[in-house]
Amino acid sequence: MAIRAVLWDIDDTIFDYSGADRTGMRAHLEGEGFPGGYATLERALDAWKAITDAQWARFAAGETDFQGQRRERVREFLGRWMSDAEADAWFGRHAAHYEAAWALFPDVLPVLDRLAGSFRHAVLSNSSIHNQDRKLRALGVRDRFEAVVCAVEIGVSKPDAAAFHAACEALALDPREVAYVGNEPDIDAAGAVAAGLSGIWLDRDGLGGRPELARITGLDELPGLLAGDTRFGAPDTFG
Repeated sequence: MAIRAVLWDIDDTIFDYSGADRTGMRAHLEGEGFPGGYATLERALDAWKAITDAQWARFAAGETDFQGQRRERVREFLGRWMSDAEADAWFGRHAAHYEAAWALFPDVLPVLDRLAGSFRHAVLSNSSIHNQDRKLRALGVRDRFEAVVCAVEIGVSKPDAAAFHAACEALALDPREVAYVGNEPDIDAAGAVAAGLSGIWLDRDGLGGRPELARITGLDELPGLLAGDTRFGAPDTFG
């Protein structure tokens, strides 16, 4: 069955989330004052990323809700108890700096242009529609995607097969007709494969080490991979 649509992850796939988050937190801490417990600013920024990753994993596992993971990130990072209102306010001040740093990866618009006439496009994200729809509009690409499907609204997160199937249903396509592109080898590519889609790992850092997955190191490689349309039976050929 031929691939008819590309389903996209957003953060660290088309949108430089890590870069924007680090830049935004750096600016935020310059205004808020450096928190105790960290020897340097860089260590504080590394800690914020590690805490963010851990809390997102808890959210994906259903152990907390979307707002709860934000609050716990703040409390753990600062190392002190805060009321919900205090944590929300602190995160909100950070978010203003973070949003000022929003940017697409430079290979995104060229590949969307190249694929526009050949494939349909949609988004599946482990976030909320409020955040991701607004982000895509701010970045000027919301109209490139027929649907934006998010974990908060459907009640299930990647890599659960139900999340991928919900996105396929939004496109009215069989999973075998959809390729999923994401930066996480397990949550995105392997999860998509297990759900019956064609999963593609966008390995921007060139980590490698997952020969069972179709892998690209930049989106410029995606059109060639899709053109083969062989269900990516020999992923090692592509990077």
